[in-house]
Amino acid sequence: MPTGRPAQRDRRDEADGTSRTRQSTRARRPRGDSDGRTAPRRRSGSRGARTPAGTGGAFKLSSTRRAAVLATLVCAMALSVSVPLRTYLGQLDELSDLEQREQQLSEEVQRLSERKAELSDPSRLEAEARERLGYVRPGETPYIVELPSEEKQQSTEQAAPESKPWYQQLWNTFT
Repeated sequence: MPTGRPAQRDRRDEADGTSRTRQSTRARRPRGDSDGRTAPRRRSGSRGARTPAGTGGAFKLSSTRRAAVLATLVCAMALSVSVPLRTYLGQLDELSDLEQREQQLSEEVQRLSERKAELSDPSRLEAEARERLGYVRPGETPYIVELPSEEKQQSTEQAAPESKPWYQQLWNTFT
């Protein structure tokens, strides 16, 4: 026979000579304080006493299973964070590249605006046309003086290997 309060009530009811069930006893005699409020019912044993050693918790999982579930959750969280983090870092790199490009373009715009202001002067524009394009005013006689430069010397040096026979040129390409 189980021990506890419900069993004691049954004995009291049997002493009176009336047989009542537990339900009718609970309905007839509410437990509670002296002011008539009912108190929550206490259980005789704790839940931890009924479960075997090594198991427990809210979902009755063993420690190995809890560790596996925890590892799975940590992996899922890491994977869910990794994609946005990779996107964020990629965007930071792209942003730094764009800022650098913007800086270069702003420097180029500044240089070109200075050049535009420089060429707005008619005397500077005329000097540029004479120097770079070789323009002359009507009635002037242009003289062009060509000095020997490195380009002509290099072209003569390149012509010299071509005068060698083909087999020497072929041999020179391998060596």
